[in-house]
Parts: sequence; C-alpha cells; structure tokens
Amino acid sequence: MVTRALWDYYDADHKRGFYGGGGMDVRFGTVSPVIATLEVVDPKKPQWGAEYVRALHHNYGRYMTVANHGTSVPMPTNTIDLDPTLKDAWGVPAMRTTYTDHPDDLKFAEFQLGVGQQILEAAGATQTWRAPVSSSTGAVHLLGTARMGNDPRSSVVDKHNRSHDVKNLFVVDRSSLVTSTRGQPTGTIFALGFRAGSYIAEAAKRGDI
Repeated sequence: MVTRALWDYYDADHKRGFYGGGGMDVRFGTVSPVIATLEVVDPKKPQWGAEYVRALHHNYGRYMTVANHGTSVPMPTNTIDLDPTLKDAWGVPAMRTTYTDHPDDLKFAEFQLGVGQQILEAAGATQTWRAPVSSSTGAVHLLGTARMGNDPRSSVVDKHNRSHDVKNLFVVDRSSLVTSTRGQPTGTIFALGFRAGSYIAEAAKRGDI
C-alpha cells in the first residue's frame, strides 16, 4: 500500500469547508475482467456495440483509477435493527440496515475526485472521467460503532475488546476501529481477535468471566 496510496488528505481540515478525511489509492483498475468492462470506457460514450468493443480493447491495458475512501460521519438515522415484516424461512425477523451518507461525506468525495483527476492528468492521462457522487446504496466497508478506549463515557469496549457495560461481552470485529488506513483492515482484526482470545482464556482461569 505504501507504494500506491496517498495520505495527504487523511486528516480532517475544516479549511476545506467540510469535515472528514481519507486516503487515495492509485491502481490499475480492477483484477476482475467482468467488472473492468464497466469501468474502462467513458460512461458518456456508447456502452454497447462495435465502438464500445474497440474502446474496451484499447483502454483495458492503458487505464488506471484513483480509488478513494473517506470518513463516514455518524448519523442518528443510520441503524441496524430487525425488519418489522420480513422474516426468514423459520419465521425469524430479518436484519434491516438503514444507511445514509452525511452531506460532508459527499462533499469530501467530490473533493477527492478533483484531486484524483489532477493526479491522472499530471501522470499524462489523455482522457479522464469521474464516477458520480451520490449517497451509498450498496455494500461498503464501514468501520466503527463500538469504539475502543479506556473511558466508558467515550468508548464502548476496552483495550481487550471487552464491553465496558456488559462484562461478559467481547466485541471482536472492525467495529472497534473508528478510523482505518484502508477499507479492509483484516490483519488488524485477526490480531485483535487473537489478543482478545488470549485475554478471555486468562480471565476464565481467574474466574473473571
């Protein structure tokens, strides 16, 4: 990641006119040929027919993208609860996720697109285009909601991923990471899991759980 990621705008800066920060990942598109067919041709150009095939053939080995990720400012309307009507085959209520991006998240995304375009043009790109910015409607790599910390007034779990309020509850996933260097901090989650597991084993021997 250190060879392709840009952290110049990771820290929030109110001078930009909005809250939030994040990273920029400059890479060769995607490794999936199927997904690449949706990315490598200017969306303003035909997306079918002979002209599309020629553009796809020409662009595939000549394109790169600037993928961005940013802060997801908490919204009181963002929730995970049980659906009041939808149930599975056993009659158990299904999980319902309600999510809307904060306006500042969208402003930062627009900002990142502008910087990304500058990077591509400085690198010699002869043609650039931007993905549209809109509130998320699909799966995203969200972090947070169970912040780790020593103070129960400002955090949910302690340094061992143990809940401050429910002593036998350990939350070991990416929810304790309120910020991340990337969208998939899998290695860090594994490390925290192993550490929490060791702590749980020792706590059990002491009769602490």
